[in-house]
Amino acid sequence: QVQLVESGGGLVQPGGSLRLSCAASGFSLHHYHVGWFRQAPGKERDGVACITGNDDTTYYRGSAKGRFSIGRDNAKKSVYLQMNNLKPEDTAIYYCAAAHYAVWLLYKEAGAPLATEQYDFWGQGTQVTVSS
Repeated sequence: QVQLVESGGGLVQPGGSLRLSCAASGFSLHHYHVGWFRQAPGKERDGVACITGNDDTTYYRGSAKGRFSIGRDNAKKSVYLQMNNLKPEDTAIYYCAAAHYAVWLLYKEAGAPLATEQYDFWGQGTQVTVSS
């Protein structure tokens, strides 16, 4: 069965860095793309970044570009999110999710590679708190 498990969350100072990891099992990394999303209290879940399963192409939302970096470790079957220069507004529960490439491609062609509704499998999330 498809399973995603996030880890690496915690409390960090503003301007600090944190590396999140998403361990994937039960599916082929060649046929699924993995995205990172976050949800703050009282707000909607929002896409942060995603990486394709076939060629490791990455996509970021504007607020994450330049500070965050998504990558894949094929040996460990995991996807990470490196977050630098963290700000208090980055505080949220961070989730990883997987989307089948055949469906994801339609959203990419429509200009929405980070659309939440296309991702079928989700992890339980890991808390990230940025505070002094």
